[in-house]
Amino acid sequence: MLFLTIAAMDLLTLILCSLIATGTFLLWEFVAWFSHKYVMHGFLWRWHKSHHTVHGHVLERNDLFALVFSLPCIGLFYYASQVVYNPYLLAVATGIFCYGLFYLVFHDILVHQRIRWRPEKRSKYLQRIIHAHYIHHSKHSREGCEAFGFLIAPKKYEPENFTYKQERQETQ
Repeated sequence: MLFLTIAAMDLLTLILCSLIATGTFLLWEFVAWFSHKYVMHGFLWRWHKSHHTVHGHVLERNDLFALVFSLPCIGLFYYASQVVYNPYLLAVATGIFCYGLFYLVFHDILVHQRIRWRPEKRSKYLQRIIHAHYIHHSKHSREGCEAFGFLIAPKKYEPENFTYKQERQETQ
C-alpha cells in the first residue's frame, strides 16, 4: 500500500513537472518577444545592431545575449539540484533550456544558416516563422521592425511563395 502511495506521488510530481516545463517553454516565447522588442531594439541596440548588419564574421556582439539569457537557466539548474533539491524549479529550468535549444535550431541554424542545414520538407508553420524573421531583418535599424517573436508568427506572415534565402548575409 505504501508503495502505491509513493508511486502515485511520483507520478503526480512527474505530471506537474511536465506541465511546468511546457508552460515555461510557452511563456518564454513572450519573454523572448518582449526582450527582443524592448531590450534588443531598445537600450541594448548597440549589441543587437551587429545582428542586423551584413557581415562575414562567425560571431556577433549580439551573441552576448545568448550568454546573458542562459544565466537564469544555469542558476536554476544549479540551485534546484545542488543547493535545495526542488523538482519544480528543475522543471522551470528544463522549460527555459528547451526554449533555448529550439531558438538555437530555428534562429541560428534554419534562418541564419550558421550551420548549413535545412529540412527538405517544410510545414506551413515553419515557412511562416522563417518568413516573419526575414521580414524582421528587412530593416537594418532599430526602428520600424516587426515580427519580434521567434517561434510564433501570426498568419499574416504566411508567404504566398516561400523560398529560403541561400546565403547567411541575405538573412542579416
